[in-house]
Amino acid sequence: MRSTADHQFISTDVDELDALLCAGYEQLFGTPVRPGSPERLFISWIEDAIIYERALNNHADNQNLPSRAEGENLDALAELFYLQQRPKPTAATCTMRFNISEARQSAILIPSGTRVTDANASLYWATTADEYVPIGSTYTDVTVVCQTSGTVGNDFAVGDINTIVDVYDYYSGCSNVTASANGSDAPDDDEFYQLLLDSQAAWSSAGPVGSYKYFAKSVSTKIADVVANSPSPGTVCLYAVMDDGSIAPDETKKAMVEVCSADEVRPLTDHVISGDPDVVNYNIDLTYYLTRDGDISAADAQTRVNEAVQQYISWQSGKMGRDITPDKLRYLLLEVGIKRVDLQQPVFTPLEDGKPSVDLTSDKVPQVAKAGTVTVKSGGYEDE
Repeated sequence: MRSTADHQFISTDVDELDALLCAGYEQLFGTPVRPGSPERLFISWIEDAIIYERALNNHADNQNLPSRAEGENLDALAELFYLQQRPKPTAATCTMRFNISEARQSAILIPSGTRVTDANASLYWATTADEYVPIGSTYTDVTVVCQTSGTVGNDFAVGDINTIVDVYDYYSGCSNVTASANGSDAPDDDEFYQLLLDSQAAWSSAGPVGSYKYFAKSVSTKIADVVANSPSPGTVCLYAVMDDGSIAPDETKKAMVEVCSADEVRPLTDHVISGDPDVVNYNIDLTYYLTRDGDISAADAQTRVNEAVQQYISWQSGKMGRDITPDKLRYLLLEVGIKRVDLQQPVFTPLEDGKPSVDLTSDKVPQVAKAGTVTVKSGGYEDE
């Protein structure tokens, strides 16, 4: 997350400026500046103009810093980085199975641009190249692309996209055999700044971990964390979790491998594959207590406690190798304003982060935490 505080290159302290202007006036004219006098009113007007101009200068100077620039200003500063422009929204993809009524003695064409949709026709998908059902087969699997860019095309489950729009010869049915994924919106300023920082590792094509992580995350802004390691000599394995805490779907993993297998990304000796992190389940069981003279009501406390628990669950699953840390949950709960919390679960559990070993061989599979049962109880009021 970027800093939200601007640098103060020029002082905007009104009292300091007032003292300076009054002293200068009195030294120049030999007359004291009295409250309510014309001199006093004129100096106040000058102060407002100077403070406003200084604030504008401070803002302009901050817009020259990537860590604080916004919008088009941040876009302009991107030329200083490997990633030189803000990524545009990308369309979701999935694998579609196109069927014909019976096997034929010649290949059956599925033309480029063949469109399909879901039962409600909420979105449309299309093939991007000519494909054929092979001789003697009754189906072929083809990648289709959502015609609307962004995350709106994600998470269509297997079988949801099952209606043909452009019928081809001998058509008998169609259905997606993978869930749709990889659609992403254009990154906001915070996301774009992080991408700019990550992209610096991409200057090298010698196979550094940072480079693989950058190119893998460039597949989708929905990817929260990537681990790249080497389970065996000459092999690079990519693991990813999404921003909702889920493990990357097949379509996303496929796209990551394709991007990181490009000649300009990987060394010739690297074989890039993908894998899933090991899931470590944990439960939450807590009882919280209030004071009668506290700052929040019982109803507000319940709402805020539940929100704190959800914040903890998201934080815990947002990064592979993040130890299951009950103290983090305790901190978030006490920030709500409750008196105390009796936290039975979770217990501290170290997780494997999957970072590359010194010899870059036999690296371990990373682990990611996943919440199981969540039990939150109110213990009511408790005297001091």
